Amino acid sequence: MSDIPTAPTHDWNGDSGSRWAANLDRLDLMLEDFGRAAIDAADAKPGEHVLDIGCGAGVSSFLIASKVAPAGHVLGVDISEQLVEIARAAAPPGAPLEFRCADAATHPLPAAHFDLIFSRFGVMFFDDPVAAFDHMRGALKPGGRLAFICWRGAHENDWVRLPMAAIRDIVQPAPADPDAPGPFAFGDRDRLNAILERAGFSEIGIDPFDATISYGRGATREAAIDDALDLAFQVGPLSRALGDQPDDIRARAATAVRAAFAERPGVNSVLIDGAAWIVTARNRTG
Repeated sequence: MSDIPTAPTHDWNGDSGSRWAANLDRLDLMLEDFGRAAIDAADAKPGEHVLDIGCGAGVSSFLIASKVAPAGHVLGVDISEQLVEIARAAAPPGAPLEFRCADAATHPLPAAHFDLIFSRFGVMFFDDPVAAFDHMRGALKPGGRLAFICWRGAHENDWVRLPMAAIRDIVQPAPADPDAPGPFAFGDRDRLNAILERAGFSEIGIDPFDATISYGRGATREAAIDDALDLAFQVGPLSRALGDQPDDIRARAATAVRAAFAERPGVNSVLIDGAAWIVTARNRTG
């Protein structure tokens, strides 16, 4: 799907950040199983210091902090001031947590300080991924660990595939570079492996993780389908593909996308297929 439009890389303090913040509950429901699988792979231990990249509103940071407490610490970093403020407000009292609004690709980080760098879908947006990972690796202790989850290809993920296929005959998005910063920048396993090797990581593991996504929610099936449609229009490639389209086109697209979601099972959510990579590695200097 080379015609999937991607969000502007630095829009997380603008429209993208606002839309994400407005849909936090629905997005966290969508990502819950993926986040927990990544946290399991990270295997954070009591006393460890952890850097959470693209921490968003802090859901993963809170879970990791509970694992490293009381002597450990989690630093969550995100470029969206809106999401960082939500994380700070929601942080449990006394939790070993700090949140910082910064770009982890360039922000000064303490050298050889962290035992673990973690991310839940937060590392696919770097303009220069090799430089970004090399910079972050400098903050890892010798032998320190990297663990993150990222999406596989757009064609494997129904939250993109279904709506974009439904509007194929209604509107044609401009072609996009599949390797450009965005949700699917790491869909190519070989490219991802090469990026991490060039950035100085070793013992690289890139394993597929598939899960059923609860997309949208509602008290009835009809309400759940309506909510899934609204979410697709709010966040993701569909919202960008239709952003400048006239009302009649948007209405036709809504009908087609709703029909696509209605073909999927589920009662209180539309159940769709999701596909990701769980990635682990170590600092080669260890």
